[in-house]
Amino acid sequence: MASLAGKLLIASPRLTDPNFVRSVVLLVQDDENGAIGLVLNHPLDVTLKEAIEKTLGEELSVEGTLHQGGPCEGPVMALHDDPTRSQIEVGGGIHFTTEREDIEYLLRTGEASARFFIGYAGWGAGQLDGEIETGSWLSTPAESKQVLNPGPRQWEKWVTILTAELGVSPDALPDDPSLN
Repeated sequence: MASLAGKLLIASPRLTDPNFVRSVVLLVQDDENGAIGLVLNHPLDVTLKEAIEKTLGEELSVEGTLHQGGPCEGPVMALHDDPTRSQIEVGGGIHFTTEREDIEYLLRTGEASARFFIGYAGWGAGQLDGEIETGSWLSTPAESKQVLNPGPRQWEKWVTILTAELGVSPDALPDDPSLN
């Protein structure tokens, strides 16, 4: 299959894996080695300020939510719109970094639209393709506004839009796509 990097994955309504129920995932990377994504709609109870101050050991005047990017452990990561602080351009004006210097810059300046994550979603070679084929995920192109400034109820909005585009009811999706 063609690379899905830069696309949104919308969990099928029948996907029961607790890590991904009602999830919207941005795929940051997708190649022959596997795929890496960030769950966009799983905020954590700890604030961004609390988490960063604990990590850096100093007080910062930052606001925002820290998100659980997925079940795989990883460093703090950021999706943002500043190309000068980018490790990877995911697409559509969306940039990604795990570099501490860049994350600190994004936090301190507040000049860029940015979202911060801990953990990520990962799939081995061919695994995500199989899950898509079984109907576990729907995909659509990502836009910067959707990723960096999302509205409420992201998952419900996308399931409604995508099933209408496909001409199917959400109830018509496969009964057991939970082979994740």
